[in-house]
Amino acid sequence: MEIPEEILKRKSIRAFAPKGLTDEEVETLIGAAVRAPSAGNMQPWGFVAVRDRAVKEELVEASYGQSFIATAPVVIVVCVEPARNAQRYGDRGKTLYCLQDTAAAVDNIMLTATHNGLASCWIGAFDEGMAAEAIGLPTGVRPVAMIPVGYPNQDPPPRPRRPVSEVLHLDKW
Repeated sequence: MEIPEEILKRKSIRAFAPKGLTDEEVETLIGAAVRAPSAGNMQPWGFVAVRDRAVKEELVEASYGQSFIATAPVVIVVCVEPARNAQRYGDRGKTLYCLQDTAAAVDNIMLTATHNGLASCWIGAFDEGMAAEAIGLPTGVRPVAMIPVGYPNQDPPPRPRRPVSEVLHLDKW
């Protein structure tokens, strides 16, 4: 059994070539996202693909000045409607399952980007209210992650990972 190449090759890239992404490339990434598992198949996600420079600059401000975000041709803002999960799972659905669902969608986007020669970075550090305002989210929809995506303009070495022997516990912790 092997780990898929995309998992081994994926890394956070913060420098992008000026080449843009086509609508088809963006739709492919979102097509991968919607195939992620979700609690009860509630699919509480929504995605905003930002290309507009002014909106990207607002996302930079919302992300505490992470300026590289604006250099990506596209920033995918992964959003969630917690009420979708709350209908079926109550508070746990609203506070946990919906976030797990969007995390799976983010991973699908990033692995698909890697598979197709694109670079990405998972951004979780941002002011939620400012980001929501920047992309015009309606009440009840939350931004949970930003993913700048584009062609890479850097190739940093892989970051170290804890060994399996250190993190795997059999039967009990």
